[in-house]
Amino acid sequence: PTYAYELAVIIHDGLRRMLKEQEDVFFYITLMNENYVQPAMPTDANEGILKGMYLMQDGADGKTPRVQLLGSGTILREVIAGAELLRNELGVSADVWSAPSFTELRREGIEAERWNMLHPTSKQRRSYVDECLADRPPGPVIAASDYMRTFADQIRPYVPRRYRVLGTDGFGRSDHRERLRHFFEVDRYYIALAALKSLADDEQIPASRVADAIKKYDIDPEKPNPATV
Repeated sequence: PTYAYELAVIIHDGLRRMLKEQEDVFFYITLMNENYVQPAMPTDANEGILKGMYLMQDGADGKTPRVQLLGSGTILREVIAGAELLRNELGVSADVWSAPSFTELRREGIEAERWNMLHPTSKQRRSYVDECLADRPPGPVIAASDYMRTFADQIRPYVPRRYRVLGTDGFGRSDHRERLRHFFEVDRYYIALAALKSLADDEQIPASRVADAIKKYDIDPEKPNPATV
């Protein structure tokens, strides 16, 4: 979870399931010691928090093309900042999703797959990820977290679009998280760059716009891969 209200919803549901309903489950929650403003809980976010993702910001600002940005944990704040760069400086709209649990999203997706396999003649179920993205405008999906790429990549089978994942593969040390995230290529500038490259791969924008952004944000294209340094 990124925000206090997400944590409150998760703990409340955990208490209900473990104490009131006496379910044989346990909850594993990871929190980070980073200080930032805690916003009010969006309307109707409760179900999405528990299922693993919900829409935080609708990017309907009249600009095209459009992308879907997912963030988990504190990196969500960089995702929001990346959406602002795309909107204000790069002419791209972005919907922002908070993803408190890629693990829950995968579990639900596996459950839908299993049900479909065992009920081949029935109407096939859609994963929750697919349901969330189904009504959004066309465009690629970019996910970022402070963990290895495999964390957010585990929902790839359920994303019905081009899907690009940013994560902290490798080993790095720094005096500030801002520099560490830049080293691992998961900060707002790389999030915006990943969105542009995905749009270019979908032939929605020319590749030259990606190259322009690399120059604009002083990104070194020959920088060593942090996963192998």
